[in-house]
Amino acid sequence: MRGTRAQTNTGSKEGVNLSKQQKKKKETTIDSYYSANGTEGERSANDKPEIPVNWIQAVEELKPQLREDEDNWEKNLKIKISHLEREALELKQENSVLKAKINQLENEAKEIKDEAKEMKDKIKRMKDDLQRKSDQKEKDDQKARDEIQSLRTRIKQLESSDLTRQQDTIKQNKKNEKFEENVKHLIHKTDDLENHSRRDNLRIIGLPKDHDKRKSLDIILEEIIQENSPEILEEEGKVEIERIHRSPPVFNPQLTTPRNVIAKFKNNQMKEKILKAAKKKPFRYHGNMVRLTQDLAASTLKDRKAWNTIFWKARGLGLQPRIKYLPKLTIFLQRKVL
Repeated sequence: MRGTRAQTNTGSKEGVNLSKQQKKKKETTIDSYYSANGTEGERSANDKPEIPVNWIQAVEELKPQLREDEDNWEKNLKIKISHLEREALELKQENSVLKAKINQLENEAKEIKDEAKEMKDKIKRMKDDLQRKSDQKEKDDQKARDEIQSLRTRIKQLESSDLTRQQDTIKQNKKNEKFEENVKHLIHKTDDLENHSRRDNLRIIGLPKDHDKRKSLDIILEEIIQENSPEILEEEGKVEIERIHRSPPVFNPQLTTPRNVIAKFKNNQMKEKILKAAKKKPFRYHGNMVRLTQDLAASTLKDRKAWNTIFWKARGLGLQPRIKYLPKLTIFLQRKVL
């Protein structure tokens, strides 16, 4: 009986030693996984790629649970070993039962090992997933940086192009201003030449058209001068007219006034005498008021027309406005030019 108990006790001690070896092996396997190169929580500088911060945090969160499981497992194992020792001392005859229990413990240890392996695989999968997400994020960040750089390049190109266009626009505006100045100068010269070409012309305004049917315009002009200022005909004898005609018609249904008569004199002195006489008093012809003025270019007449309001207001104030050649307004006040 004692031999049986001793044998059982020896078997229990072997089982205890075996259990301690399994525990040590388990601890070595788990701890070695977390600190494969020495100190726990540290990794060798040669391990590449570098472990992301998120993965390390996940591992740190799992370590307390694993340690707690190890402590529980160790406590349970100690209790079971103590129970086995007590049973071995009391019941050596139950050697076969103890062997079965030892086999059971081995199976549990194997299951724990499998669980540890499964946990290791799970952690590895998590690590791979974190690495994959980190790589994808790095790719996205690089793509965003490339797009930003591309946009900056395009903005610089657009700014450079816009600056070039602005410079071209400034140059073109200067050219346009120069062209406009040249055009204004040419228009002014053209108006001046046209006015000089009309210096011998006289414009008759307000002459009814029905008189043209009975007499020619040159005879009508002589009669106007004879009726209003006969001394001119007495001095000059006869009015020498190179050409006389009415101004071209203007298509305006609302215009009811007769067209102006333009007369070109051979003698400029005769034209000037008639204009001076017309300024002294209004001319009439068969009871109708007619006005004799210098014939000027259309642009000059348009410029003078813009001064009508100023002209009449100046007259109302007792001033003496005069329009000189070409369209130049002069105002006299107390025989002084303002």
